Amino acid sequence: MKSLVSLVLGLVVGCGAYAQAAFVPVGTPLNIIGDQKEFTVKTKNGPLVITRKMTACAKNGGSLQEVVPVAGVHPVGEIEILHALNDPEALVVDMRDSNDRVKGTIPGSIGIPYTEVVARMGELGCSKTGDKWNCDKAKKVYAFCNGPVCPQSPMAIKAMTREGFPAERIYYYRGGMLDWDALGFPSIKDEF
Repeated sequence: MKSLVSLVLGLVVGCGAYAQAAFVPVGTPLNIIGDQKEFTVKTKNGPLVITRKMTACAKNGGSLQEVVPVAGVHPVGEIEILHALNDPEALVVDMRDSNDRVKGTIPGSIGIPYTEVVARMGELGCSKTGDKWNCDKAKKVYAFCNGPVCPQSPMAIKAMTREGFPAERIYYYRGGMLDWDALGFPSIKDEF
């Protein structure tokens, strides 16, 4: 009984934390780099403090992610994503958790949550012998998540390369769903 109570309590607390992160009020100060909420730049009129605030689009609550999360990874934009969707040697991979994916994703993409990507590298063209991955026949992976401040696909990319996936076979669409939606491209819902 104690473990059932612990499980239920854990789910309630976890969902509460998720809900809290998902519903940041418009105007709330946000991180820029890491935990830093301000960045001062020199201008001809003296120093200027740059800040970020939550907007109504509700996809910008994290810290900015690097354009190249791991050396060797290729940054890409929408044109490359469009071409990748027709490339039989490529996979466009939505690395967000399924709660985000079902709300809308890039048509033709597959969903592999960032927390599962290492266990599912076989779907990306790798094979496993014992506890080692062999990625000699790895597909080109076009990874994305919610946008420039979403850490999910960068975390997945770091985990993949740590496990032997070649960085040069990874293409990071940092703009993710934020840019995809903002540019007016279609999304499909209820895809897992």
